Amino acid sequence: MATRDHVTLEDSAPSVPVVLPEVVDQVALARLYGEPLFALPQDLYIPPDALEIFLEAFEGPLDLLLYLIRKQNFNILDIPMAAVTRQYLVYVEEVRTRNLELAAEYLLMAAMLIEIKSRMLLPPKKTAGGEEAEDPRAELVRRLLEYEQIKLAAAQLGNLPQYGRDFLKAQVYIEQSLTPRFPDVHVVDLQEAWADILKRAKLVQHHRITREELSVREHMSIVLRHLQGHKFVEFADLFDTTQGTPVLVVTFLALLELSKESLIDITQAEAFAPIYVRLAYAPV
Repeated sequence: MATRDHVTLEDSAPSVPVVLPEVVDQVALARLYGEPLFALPQDLYIPPDALEIFLEAFEGPLDLLLYLIRKQNFNILDIPMAAVTRQYLVYVEEVRTRNLELAAEYLLMAAMLIEIKSRMLLPPKKTAGGEEAEDPRAELVRRLLEYEQIKLAAAQLGNLPQYGRDFLKAQVYIEQSLTPRFPDVHVVDLQEAWADILKRAKLVQHHRITREELSVREHMSIVLRHLQGHKFVEFADLFDTTQGTPVLVVTFLALLELSKESLIDITQAEAFAPIYVRLAYAPV
C-alpha cells in the first residue's frame, strides 16, 4: 500500500503572525499579477496546509528500509543496524502521528530491527553441532534482496508500452459499396470443377468410334444462347455429359474463350461454393 506522509511546519493557529526576514537590497519576495512585491501585506493569511513538506512515497516497510540502505550506500550484506534502525524509527514516529493504522505495519518492522540489534549485542551461541549460529541479519537480508528483485522486475514491466497509456489502436471506418462484389474465381477452382465434370462424364459415356469436327465458335454461341434469359447458370449445367468427352472439352474451351473476351462472368459466392456463369454486364 503506497503511503505519502507529510510534515507540517506550522501547526499553530492562523492568527499567529508569520515572521519573515526583511527585504535585502530591494529584492522582491514575490510577484503579484506581474508586479514585484517587496513586503507582505499585514492581513495576509497563510493556511497551515500551505507549509508542508512531502516525504518520499514508500510501498511498505521493506521499501523504506531498502531506501535507507541504498541512499547511504550501505552494504546490504553487512547492514549497520544501529544507524538504519535510528533513521527508520524517525520516519515511523512521523507516520504514527499522522496515521496510526498505517503505522502498525511499520512498527512491526521496527520491532524486528530492534530484536536483530539486541541479538547482535549478545554473545553468539553455537548450535548443537558445534557450528556458529546464523547471523541475525540473514533473514532480513534475504527478504530485502527478494523484494529488490521483484521491485526491479515490476519497474521493467511498467516501462513496457501499454495499450491505453502509451499507444492507442487506430480504427478507420470504411464505407462498404452498395454493389456486392463476388470473389474472383481462381484457376484451381476451375480445374477442380473441370475434373469433377470429367469424372461424371466417364460414368455415363459410351464407346463410340467416330470422327467429328467440332467448332469452338459454334459452342460459344450455344453457351451464349443457354445463358440468355437466365441471371445465373451453374457451371456444371452448361455441359451435356451424354455427348462424350470431345464435346465437353470443346464446351470448356468455349467458356474459356468467352471469359477471355469478357462476354461472360464466372463468379463464386465464397470459397468451395458452386461456380456460376452469367452474361457479362454491358453498360449502355
